[in-house]
Amino acid sequence: MFPGFTSKLSESILASATSITVKSDIVRVTGNTQIDTIIGNFGGGFSGFLVLIPTDGAVTLGAGGNINVGIAMGQNRAVFLVYSKLAAKWFINS
Repeated sequence: MFPGFTSKLSESILASATSITVKSDIVRVTGNTQIDTIIGNFGGGFSGFLVLIPTDGAVTLGAGGNINVGIAMGQNRAVFLVYSKLAAKWFINS
């Protein structure tokens, strides 16, 4: 965000699955299937960020795909992730 500018973030709803493809910056996640791989909305050649919000209960982010360290996301708690192109992994905000 830059002073004097408004950041415009897109938002969507997506069912949890082993692999998800996100099309927006903020994703409300339904269901409770563990997510191991996240395909970003910015293409494979860039780094980027994503906010996931589980709405139906806890959802686990597993480290079996392109997520660096897995966690259990609490219901209605926003989780901020950053994708590193160099590492080819999502890193979760602590």
